[in-house]
Amino acid sequence: MAAVRGQLAEGSDGMDGTEENAAAEAVPPPFRSAVEALRAARPGPGIEMEQTRAPKRLAPYAYALEAAVVEDDEDLADGRLVLLHDPAGHDAWKGTFRLVTLVRADLEPEMAADPLLPDVCWSWLTGALQGRGLSYGEPSGTVTRAGSYYFGGLAERPPASQIEIRASWTPREGLGGVPDVASHLAAWCDLLCQVAGLPPTGPTGPTDASVVSLPQRRGPRAT
Repeated sequence: MAAVRGQLAEGSDGMDGTEENAAAEAVPPPFRSAVEALRAARPGPGIEMEQTRAPKRLAPYAYALEAAVVEDDEDLADGRLVLLHDPAGHDAWKGTFRLVTLVRADLEPEMAADPLLPDVCWSWLTGALQGRGLSYGEPSGTVTRAGSYYFGGLAERPPASQIEIRASWTPREGLGGVPDVASHLAAWCDLLCQVAGLPPTGPTGPTDASVVSLPQRRGPRAT
């Protein structure tokens, strides 16, 4: 993954040191505490994570991370997790915090053709949150599968398929109005591992025993 700088709040680009310090002091304490918890969290083995640039227009305050599940120098799955905060609250969120994610991985074409795959992928997200004992609300999202077939000068390439999970949910706020974002991050890493075809890393795994991981993929990704 390419290393990029992240930002805590909208409008911090182009500031000098004094202005950045003033902007940091203006950040609401609940959001500052949540970001500190994310920065202190450590992903499990095989997960490479770094801060990335946060979106500016989704909320007054935002912080973003990107991660990849890596084995033998191959990315098995990757994704992005964004923490949003609106101190005034948001009607659609039913809270002041929101987590937004994109997770994706390559699949074998026959796996992508499974009609149950979208439902199973969505259950990985809810199962990961439940497996960590997390309280959340207003979940929404999409599961998309796409296939590529190559012709002409690219005809030698095998067909490629990809699964993509886009989702958001509201983490319940705890003491001081701060949600347990470190545990939500851990659940998100559990989701990444399942999409990558690795065993769940959560303390109890998915609460539904019928939820399974995809078979592990070791072949090279199409370029």
